[in-house]
Amino acid sequence: MGNRRKPNPPSRARLAVVTAVAGGGFLASAATAHAEPTPGLAEVKAQVEQLNEEAEASIEQYNGLQEKQRNLQEDAGRLQDRVARGQEQINQLRTRLGALAAEQYRTGGIDPTLSLMFTADPDAYLDGASLQGVAAGTQTDALKQLKAEQAKLDQQRAEAAEVLAQVESGNAKLATQKQGIQDRLAKAQALLGRLSAADRARINAQEDAAGAARASRSDSRTPYTGPATGRAADALRFAYAQLGKPYQWGATGPGAYDCSGLTGAAWRAGGVSLPRVSQAQWSAGQRVAKSDLQPGDLVFFFSDLHHVGMYVGDGKMIHAPRTGKNVEIIPMSYMPDYMGAVRP
Repeated sequence: MGNRRKPNPPSRARLAVVTAVAGGGFLASAATAHAEPTPGLAEVKAQVEQLNEEAEASIEQYNGLQEKQRNLQEDAGRLQDRVARGQEQINQLRTRLGALAAEQYRTGGIDPTLSLMFTADPDAYLDGASLQGVAAGTQTDALKQLKAEQAKLDQQRAEAAEVLAQVESGNAKLATQKQGIQDRLAKAQALLGRLSAADRARINAQEDAAGAARASRSDSRTPYTGPATGRAADALRFAYAQLGKPYQWGATGPGAYDCSGLTGAAWRAGGVSLPRVSQAQWSAGQRVAKSDLQPGDLVFFFSDLHHVGMYVGDGKMIHAPRTGKNVEIIPMSYMPDYMGAVRP
C-alpha cells in the first residue's frame, strides 16, 4: 500500500507546477480536439493511489482465499487417504469371505448368501438378502462388517468428491483474484506511462525524497531497543530487522512481505501464531483503545481492515506499505481511516 501521509499544504511553486501541467494539457487538447487529453500530475497520482489501495484490499482477499485453499487441499488429502484405507479393509474382508466360501465348497457346498462374492455390488445384494440363511458365527459377523465398511467407504468417497470440487472452484477464484490484482497494478503503471518524461521524473524525484525521509525515520541500522518486553519485544526486534525489505503481495518473508505477512512473521518470532490475513488478525487478540496502545500492538486501517501494522511507540508504526515500497516506520497520523488495535 502506498504512502498514505496526509498531504502538506502545497507551496506556491508546487501549485504553479501543477497548474502549468494542467494548463498545458488543456491547451494541447484545445489544439487537437480529437486527441485524448494528457492527465495532470495530481490527477494521475490520485488515480494511482486509488488503484494501489484497491490492489492491496484485493491482495488480502487473495491471501484469505489462498489459506482456505490450502486447508481444503489438506482435507482432500486426508479424505483420500481414508478412502484408500477403507478400500484396503474391504478387500481384506472379501478375501476372508472368499476363504470361508472355499472351505464350505470343500465340505459340501457354498452357502447361497456367500454368492455375494461374485456380484459387482455386494452392498445392494446384502440390502436385499435375508441374513436368515447366512451361517451363524464368523460368517455372519464378516458379512455385517463388510456391509458396514462398504457404506462407510461410499460416504467417504462422497465427502472426498465434494471437497475436491471445492478445491477446483477455489483454484478458479484464486486465478480470477490474482488477475484482478495484476490488472490494477498494470493500470497504475499505464497511467504513469501517459505522463510526460518531465512529470515522470518529477514523481520519481518526489518518491526518492520521500523514501529517503522514511529511511531516516526508520533508522534501519538500529535494532529495536524500546520499552516493550517479553513476546512483544521479540516481535518488534524481528520486525525492525526487516526494515528496508520490499513489499511483495502474498509474501510472508524472509526476503519480502505484504502487510499481514510482516505482522504474522513478527509475532511468530515472538511465539504467537496469527492468522494469515489482516481481517482475521483483527480477531486474534484483545481489543485495545488508542489511548492504551503499547509497542507490539497490531493497528488496523480502512473499513474493510485490509491494512495492518505494528505500533512501535511514540505515535509511530512499522508496516509493509504497498507494491514498490519497503518496510518502514511512519507516524500513525500519516495513515487514513484508523479502525482500532488488537493486542495478540
